[in-house]
Amino acid sequence: MAMDADLVTAGVLVIGDEILSGRTKDKNVGFIADYLTQLGIDLKEVRIVADDTDAIVEAVNAMRACWTYLFTTGGIGPTHDDITADSVATAFGVRIDHDPRAVDILTRHYQAGELNEARMRMARVPFGADLIENKVSSAPGFRLENVHVMAGVPSVMQAMMDAIAPTLRTNSALLSETIDTGVGEGLVAEPLRIAQERHPEVVMGSYPYLRDGLFATKLVLRSREQDKLKAACEDIETMLADLKGQRQAQI
Repeated sequence: MAMDADLVTAGVLVIGDEILSGRTKDKNVGFIADYLTQLGIDLKEVRIVADDTDAIVEAVNAMRACWTYLFTTGGIGPTHDDITADSVATAFGVRIDHDPRAVDILTRHYQAGELNEARMRMARVPFGADLIENKVSSAPGFRLENVHVMAGVPSVMQAMMDAIAPTLRTNSALLSETIDTGVGEGLVAEPLRIAQERHPEVVMGSYPYLRDGLFATKLVLRSREQDKLKAACEDIETMLADLKGQRQAQI
C-alpha cells in the first residue's frame, strides 16, 4: 500500500543498556503504540539502542527523517550513563547546557540542599528545545523539532505523553473489523491475497490461534474509509463461504 504523503506517522526509539540486557523489561512500546492508535497516528517503526552516543545519534537522525514524529524513551535521568539529551543535541548539531526553565522547575521541586550536581543533569536541555511537562517527578522531557525525548520510567513517560498529545497532528480514526475464519492460515492465505489485491486501500493481517487442538485464523482488516472496509469484509466473507462450501462438498 503506497504511503500517503499527508499521513501522520511515528517512530519509537527505546534507549538503554538495561533493556538490551534484559535487566529491565520494556513497558513503554506497547503503551505508546496503543496511545498513538487512539490518537490516529500510525506507528511505523520501533528501535532499541544501547547507551552509546553514536548509536543514538544515528538512530535519531534516521528516524526523524522518516516519520512525522519520533518519540524516545530512556536516558534522561541523573546518572553518568544518561546520555540521551547530549546525544540528541549532537544529532541536531546544537549546544546543550542547563536550561533556566528546567533549573527553575527542579529548584521548586526539591528541598533546599537536595538539588545536587547529579540531579542538575536533568536540567540540561539542547538549545532551541521546548520542555515537556512531567507531572509525576517534575524533571522535564523536551521536544526539538519533531523529536520528543521522554523518560524511561513508565509512569513518567505516560504523563509526558499526556502533555504531548494536544500538540500532535493526527489522522482520521483507523477503523477495524475482525473476521474469525474458523480455518487454518494455509487455507485462508489465497483468499486473503486475492482480497488484498482487490482492496489495496485496506490493510489486512492474519493471526493464527489454537482452538480445541486445531489451528484457526482471525483476519483483521483496517481502513480509514468505512465503505472500503465494508466492501473488503463482504468480499472476504463471500470467499470464505465458497471455501467452506468446497470443503464440505469434499467430505
